[in-house]
Amino acid sequence: QVQLVESGGGLVQPGGSLRLSCAASGSIFSINVMGWYRQAPGKRRELVAAITSGGDTNYADSVKGRFTISRDNLKETVYLQMSSLKPEDTAVYYCNADIKLHWGVPSSDYWGQGTQVTVSS
Repeated sequence: QVQLVESGGGLVQPGGSLRLSCAASGSIFSINVMGWYRQAPGKRRELVAAITSGGDTNYADSVKGRFTISRDNLKETVYLQMSSLKPEDTAVYYCNADIKLHWGVPSSDYWGQGTQVTVSS
């Protein structure tokens, strides 16, 4: 059973910083892309940032220059460092990973349970 467990959300003032973590656990053969999505009330879930196993990254335009995604392949963990936070960053943030359980078997998408980030004064 594969699990993605997120941590690090909370309440922060505008201009502040938060660091999210997401650790994968279970019987995992390999992890390709890991990423963060977010969903604000009444809005669709959107990609925030993603990173490949080789370290290539992709960011939503709205977070470029403010957020940094990184990963530790040995710990099977992905991080999202968020700085200069704005009220519009308020959302539930979800970890996502493309995971292969066995050699020769297609990979599948896994999701974390979500962690709330609230940016407010």
